[in-house]
Amino acid sequence: MNDEGRLALELLHRLDRLPGPRHMEFPDGFDNQRAKDRATALSERLERDFGSPCPVGGMQDAAAYFTVSVPPEVTEARWPIRVWLSNHGDLASISPPSGFPDRVSAGLTEGTVAEADGLRLEAALSDLEYVRVPHHLLKRDYDGAHTDWAWVGNPNWWIRFFYHL
Repeated sequence: MNDEGRLALELLHRLDRLPGPRHMEFPDGFDNQRAKDRATALSERLERDFGSPCPVGGMQDAAAYFTVSVPPEVTEARWPIRVWLSNHGDLASISPPSGFPDRVSAGLTEGTVAEADGLRLEAALSDLEYVRVPHHLLKRDYDGAHTDWAWVGNPNWWIRFFYHL
């Protein structure tokens, strides 16, 4: 694993140990309005960069409250892209949907996007001070501080910081 991957995993472990209520959704001090304002700013930025509306979606009972979607007709690979925004530490994850048979022939795997789309997404996330966590790291088995929580199935870092709980 490279240094960037090690640093990302260290960050996940650090955020996992933050004080918080006895649930996995958000840490103490989580500001829903701030998260919504940041998601809106990302949506507006991606709308300018991709030239199409990129709607914000809300989630409940999840470790991510908002997603921003890039429609397929404006992406290089013609696949929709979703940016997940965690309730923890301004983390972001980029994920195109799985299940597209042409993805393998295009050299794309789960959690990856076409290079041009990735560059636009990375620039927007960086400019808005989100911390992008590569999808392959989030798919690693969860080995954090809360192994005593009632997990559904085999927990991983994706579920811990981005998915329905």
